[in-house]
Formats: sequence, structure tokens, C-alpha cells
Amino acid sequence: MTANYHKELEKFINGLTYKPKLLLHACCGPCSSYTLEYLAEHFEITILYYNPNIYPEEEYFRRLNELKDLLKKFPPALKNKVQFVELKYDPKEFYEAIKIKENPELAYEEEKGERCRRCYEFRLKKALEYAEQNQFEYFCTTLSISPFKDAEKINTIGREIETEKTKWLVSDFKKNGGFQRSLQISKEYNLYRQQYCGCIYSVRTAVAD
Repeated sequence: MTANYHKELEKFINGLTYKPKLLLHACCGPCSSYTLEYLAEHFEITILYYNPNIYPEEEYFRRLNELKDLLKKFPPALKNKVQFVELKYDPKEFYEAIKIKENPELAYEEEKGERCRRCYEFRLKKALEYAEQNQFEYFCTTLSISPFKDAEKINTIGREIETEKTKWLVSDFKKNGGFQRSLQISKEYNLYRQQYCGCIYSVRTAVAD
């Protein structure tokens, strides 16, 4: 039976007696919108923008700037003093992490396959590294809000790499109307919604993320 990560998260939040420090990896503004609306009053959140998978460079900066602009005007982010951190953009890290030279067949996979799993893993490991270095109690990602992302794989990775110092926050933000709410917020704030996940291999699928 597939785990109900949304129910697990709801139960965890309902049991909180203080606001823990959470490092939230984010891929873009639209995916961050509902996620912040849902989490910000329960955690001390810092957004981590680490996405060297995004192609081309212009797209990377467009998504980065859209997210930063949203944080400047989005009430849940402002009220709860959400912080923001960007790590270095180096696409070579992505290609090395997914081992595309060793496994060229991964370039032709549809989303949710092994290429995507490797991409989730390497970004989450970087998020955990930053979280541990900066005394965050929990780490998480906005990725699970997308219907094109595999929440089971994302949460499995998170639980496998968590440490005693920094725990994984289970999630499936698309559930309970989360994805639809992100669409509403995107429309309300006129957010740029990309037409592909991010990497050069996903460009050809041209599906809204």
C-alpha cells in the first residue's frame, strides 16, 4: 500500500508545540506558493534555491527571479519572515550526478524515471548538507506538489538520507487540492509557469510543471 504522506504531515503539524527550523528546497515560484501558504505558520522557513538541472541559463534566472519577487509580496512569506538562500548554479554538477555519460539512455526517459530519481537525490543531498551546516531541524522540497513528480521516490530518498541532526519532513503537497491551489495563486500573482520540468531532456516533453 502506498503511504499517505499528506496525512503523515498533517498529523506531524498538529502535534507541533513550537516552530522548528525548516530548510525548504524550492524549484520555482509556482511550486513554492501553496507550499509556503501551507507551511509558513508552522515552521521557521528558509527557502533554498539549488537547481543546476535547469536549462538553459536564462531559464534558471527567470525562475530564480520569479521566486524572489514572489517572496517580496506573498503574505505568508512576509508575515512569517521566510528567508532565502541561493547556491551556485553549475550545470556540470547535474550531469555528473545523473551519470548521463555512463547511461546515455536516460536522456530518453519520460519524467518519473531513473534520471529524475537521481536528480531528486542529488538536490536533496545538497539541501541536507546545507541544513546540517546551518542547524536546521528539518529539510524538505516543494517538488512533490507537481503531478509530474514521484512523491514516493522523493520521500524514500529523504528518509534514507536524513540524519539524527536533521530530519526529513514527509510531504505530498499536491494532495488535498494543493496543486490546484498553486494554480490559483499563480494566476492571482501572474506568476510565470514554465512549460517543462527544467533539464534539457525534459524540454522535449513540453508539459506544464
